[in-house]
Amino acid sequence: MSTTRETTVSLTDVSTYLPGEPIGADYYAQFAESDDLRDNIMFRAPAFRHHVAPDETAIDMIERATRGLIERNGEDVIEGADVLITHTQAPDLPFYGAGGGIAHRLGMRPSWVLDLHNGGCAAFVLALNVARQLLTSGAGHTALIAVAQNAAGQVFDQPGVRRKAQAAVPGDGAAVGLVTLSDESPILGIECRTYGEYHGEMTLTAEPHRKWWAAGPGEMSIGFTESKITKVLARGNRQVPEVALAVCDRIGLPAKDIDLLVTNQPNRAFLRNWREALELPKERHRDTFDECGNLFGAGIPINLDRAISDGQLEAGDVVMMAGFAHAGDFAGAAAVRWGGRG
Repeated sequence: MSTTRETTVSLTDVSTYLPGEPIGADYYAQFAESDDLRDNIMFRAPAFRHHVAPDETAIDMIERATRGLIERNGEDVIEGADVLITHTQAPDLPFYGAGGGIAHRLGMRPSWVLDLHNGGCAAFVLALNVARQLLTSGAGHTALIAVAQNAAGQVFDQPGVRRKAQAAVPGDGAAVGLVTLSDESPILGIECRTYGEYHGEMTLTAEPHRKWWAAGPGEMSIGFTESKITKVLARGNRQVPEVALAVCDRIGLPAKDIDLLVTNQPNRAFLRNWREALELPKERHRDTFDECGNLFGAGIPINLDRAISDGQLEAGDVVMMAGFAHAGDFAGAAAVRWGGRG
């Protein structure tokens, strides 16, 4: 089916931000205690990661990530965006997301401001899907996607939590994507799937148990168990290739012909298993795990920006972005034919 310039939606550009200097694995080694999960493949630490500063907000991170977009595309393009879609891993304020604050900080007056929470580590793909639907339906000509991962230096660096194996894996970072009605870097296909039966399996726990908002002793961390990890590994290994292959089928592209695979990056095992399932060599799967750790929802756009900046993704290449969220309650994939960075 042919499309016209007016109905084609493109991921025109992406820009990112990593806070502070890299933090080495030795930082967590000094706090490590006996942990039943310490030898689990889920928690084998990266060499480095970045931490958000104590007084740095998600809005600060997004503003800093947007500088590259402004330099390349002009301030008017960002200020004039019709749609703003955001995702923040650890909202700075309770009850609502950062969308309104981001719009104000960037001088935007968008008709649509949406804060997505259910996309998790695949939030960038979900936001691409929402942006494409809104722009093709007449909601405007430009959308800004903003993703902030800020839990590593806050939740996981609490004095009690950082002794756990899970604390050494996450890293912080932020990314923004510019989506436009154009054929510059067309979105070829998107697949988003919700697995509601797994909703709520990724939980916060404290000792003694309490609800997340209730006062009490003990810091909160993610409630991992060997049984939960086994289930998450099985779901993630299956879901990410499934959604990527669904997009390949829709656009008529054999998986082996994907020029670059960009995924979220929970651990090395997932990264290896995903590229093997899609029969792609390591050099065609962007991997910054040892530089940045698990970047959660910011992982896909940060890896994409790195690939563009160093020439791993060239004009005309097809990039497949794919990921899954939480304990497997959501997965998504999107293919884009990259048109180059102007």
